[in-house]
Order: sequence, then C-alpha cells, then structure tokens
Amino acid sequence: MLILGIESSCDETAAAVVEDCTKLRSSVIASQAMEHRLYGGVVPELASRRHCENILAVTQQALDEADITPQELDGIAVTYTPGLIGALLVGVSFAKGLAFSTGKPLIPVHHMTGHIAANYLAHPELKPPYLCLVVSGGHTMLAEVTSYTTFRILGTTRDDAAGECFDKCARVLGYPYPGGVQIDKASQLGDCKRYQLPRPKVNGSELDFSFSGLKTAVINMVHHAEQKGETIEKESMAASLQKTVSEILTEKTEIAMHQTGYTTVAMAGGVSANSGLRAEMEQMCRKNGYTLYMPPLSLCGDNAGMIACQGSYNFLAGITADETLNAYASGTAIGEMLTIS
Repeated sequence: MLILGIESSCDETAAAVVEDCTKLRSSVIASQAMEHRLYGGVVPELASRRHCENILAVTQQALDEADITPQELDGIAVTYTPGLIGALLVGVSFAKGLAFSTGKPLIPVHHMTGHIAANYLAHPELKPPYLCLVVSGGHTMLAEVTSYTTFRILGTTRDDAAGECFDKCARVLGYPYPGGVQIDKASQLGDCKRYQLPRPKVNGSELDFSFSGLKTAVINMVHHAEQKGETIEKESMAASLQKTVSEILTEKTEIAMHQTGYTTVAMAGGVSANSGLRAEMEQMCRKNGYTLYMPPLSLCGDNAGMIACQGSYNFLAGITADETLNAYASGTAIGEMLTIS
C-alpha cells in the first residue's frame, strides 16, 4: 500500500510517500522559516503564497524519490485541520485536484494525529493503546491513543500552548524566529535555577495546561528589568523557562500515567524535540519503569511523512472524503472525521 501525504498547515510545504503504513519511501520539505524570520513569526498571507509556489514541485520530487507515479498510489492523504486557514486550503485544494484527476481516494488527516503517527515511522513496534503527550507551537494535550484512529483527550491547553510560550518569550529576549529552538540552545549556557517562575494550574482539572501566565511572567520580568536599567541574564532566563515548562509537562504526564495505568508513553509535536523536555521525560520514565517513545528530531516538526502514515491507518479504517472536503483553522480536539472514543 502506497500513500502520498501532503502537509501545508503552517510554513512548511511538504510531501511524502509511505509504504505499508510505516515505511518512509520519500519525504520532501520546503521550509519558509528563514523568510518569516524577517518578521519575527509566520505571516499567514506570505505562507499561503509560498505554498502555492512550492506544492507542485515538492509533490513531484516526493514521487520521484519514491520512484512511483501518481497512478501507483493507493490514496492521497492531506492535512485539513488545524492550522492557518489559507495555508491549509492550498494543500487541501491541491490534494482534491490530484485525487480527482487520478481517481484515487482522498484521505483527511487531523494534524495532531499526524504528529502522533510520526512515532510509528521510527518505532513500528509501538502499538495502541498508550498515552501520548502532544506538544507543538499551537497545541498541548495529553491523549489516550485507544487505536490507530481513535483517541481520548485527557487534558489540553486552556490558553497558550507550550510552543507558543517558548516562541513569545524568545522574542522578548531578542532571539530570532523560530524561538523554541533558540530557547533550547541558549538554555545550555544558562543557570536553570537563576529565576523563579510560576507554575500555573487549572483549578478542578489537574491534567489541563495553562502557559499564558508563565509567558506573561517572563515578559514582565524582562520589561521591568529594562525599565530599571538592569540586565536580564538571557541564557539563564531561557534555561529557567525551559526547565519550568519541561517539568510541568512531565509532571502532568506522570499523573495521567498513574490515573490510566498505562506503562507506555509517547511524545509528539515540534516541542518534543526540546532537549530539556526529552531529558525530563526520560528521567521520569526510568523512575517509574515506563517505556518511552520519541520521534527522531527529523520527524518532530511538521512533515508529510507523518500525514501519510496516519493517512494509511485512516484509509484502512475506511476514513476517506469526497470533493466537498474543506479546510478548518480549528476543529475538534482530534478531528471531526475521526471516531472519538
């Protein structure tokens, strides 16, 4: 079975071919990160235009590297939610046109389930059920993966996601976009105990996340220091922030593991590449005897391999769409077209 995946939810135009659910035959990504760095973040209109310019060439390259033609595909998977609406529409429109012209099934994929599926590409031995911590620029959630296509959300962010917290704090500290990786690099040179930062909690919901207050605290500390003519130790602030976020994520994951009784946990999403978070999770799992799965760094960020992988499982489960498929900037927690257990 050969599935083409197309991903255009933010600022990467990506296409990939996956064979038999977990074998990555090709993966091509056209990143816009350096262009958006000029503006300190992703400019939605610019991202959409670049997707229009890149998507045909990226898809053709993915097919060429996989050494197949569109007619040899069994299906075409595409990210339809969540993300920047203009960017999503480029990928969905292209996938719909390709599916119509080739007569191949169109397979809708929720972006967050794609991130979870990235683990299957690196660890095909990983099988549901298990718990997954999903952390990215726009989303933070604890999901119970009950099958390859069904999920139960145990906790989610009430405001800012972990990645958004990193990015906005990085900006106020003077680091370029994308901020998360800059925080990670700077933290290696700082003292994580230098600054005491708050650990926001959601009353009555111990598995939900809230990073808005933490972000605001860092921004206020930096601004107050500037007003007093004082100097913030940027590397130590980055280290303190990374340590705080990593501990919050890990502690809530540990609570969820105790509550559910699972002994297998996975991480997914762009922030799962963070070295501090990976170290905290590894330490927690060693302490409890849990088995931890993490995607390699190359599969943590947005890519089409994860979309093709999840699309393969959706296809096997009979989850397909017709020409009325639309893009949605935000949908249900795990997707309007998937079964929520």
